[in-house]
Amino acid sequence: MEKFKKLTSPIIPLPIENVDTDQIIPARFLKATTREGFGNNLFADWRYEKDGTPKKDFVLNNPVYQGTILVAGKNFGSGSSREHAAWAIAGYGFKVVVSSFFADIFKNNAMNNFVLPVVVSESFLAEIFESVKKDLKMTLTVDLENQQITNNATGKFEIFVINAYKKECFLKGFDDIDYLLSKKEDILSYEQTNN
Repeated sequence: MEKFKKLTSPIIPLPIENVDTDQIIPARFLKATTREGFGNNLFADWRYEKDGTPKKDFVLNNPVYQGTILVAGKNFGSGSSREHAAWAIAGYGFKVVVSSFFADIFKNNAMNNFVLPVVVSESFLAEIFESVKKDLKMTLTVDLENQQITNNATGKFEIFVINAYKKECFLKGFDDIDYLLSKKEDILSYEQTNN
């Protein structure tokens, strides 16, 4: 996996609260068992007309917005525990999702798929949405090593929380198996000294 240390990117603003996993990836797309192609159906019911043509007023169809950071309203990823929602977010190309609250299962699924969920205060989230109204190409910087997110339009920043294990996995580009393999010598040494 690709290492994640620091990312500066324009944002894709989605100022909608209570976005559930069925809105992220509708149930009719859940028949597949591999991750390929899910990004094409991210927010499908909001993104496309019934005949498959793109809806002009949806943010992902606006070419002005280009970036790998999705900024969403409060309570993102609620509803069912489908991992496909995280597959769709990652498959589209997002590396970070910012919100003031994530459903726990979605948050864990996102991290398992190398999408970093960053929780910010409601006031900081509101400031980001205000900044992007003034400058559609404004950027955020997410510094994982220092656990800091910065609104580059205002210079303001917040510290975010992440599980130490998951932080190490992101920084080193490890999935769970890679992490265990990196500890192989420690495990063998422990077994030899405790048997």
